[in-house]
Amino acid sequence: QVQLVESGGGPVQAGGSLRLSCAASGLTNIRARVAWFRQTPGKAREAVARLFLSEGTTDYADSVKDRFTISQDADKKVIYLQMNSLVPEDTGMYYCAAARIWDWGYFWNEAAAYEFWGRGTQVTVSS
Repeated sequence: QVQLVESGGGPVQAGGSLRLSCAASGLTNIRARVAWFRQTPGKAREAVARLFLSEGTTDYADSVKDRFTISQDADKKVIYLQMNSLVPEDTGMYYCAAARIWDWGYFWNEAAAYEFWGRGTQVTVSS
């Protein structure tokens, strides 16, 4: 069974940085993809970034390109989201999500494509 546990969230001032971590246990399929989503109250979950674990290829939302970086420590089975130049609009609950086998009927940023989810970690950016 796949389990995802996020950590690293917290309060930060605009312009600052945070690194989120997603500890992924049970994710052994080399074709797996892992993504970070975020959500604020009253809004749908928004995909932020995705990583294809075996290839190392990535996708990013336009709103975070050149500011956020998704990466992994394969030995530790941890996926990171390095967030720089944070702005108040980055505030939200950040979730780690995983798909063991990619369904090509979905775009990378569709929440329905991911079968496993963590409980989230809160990021609050103040101006």
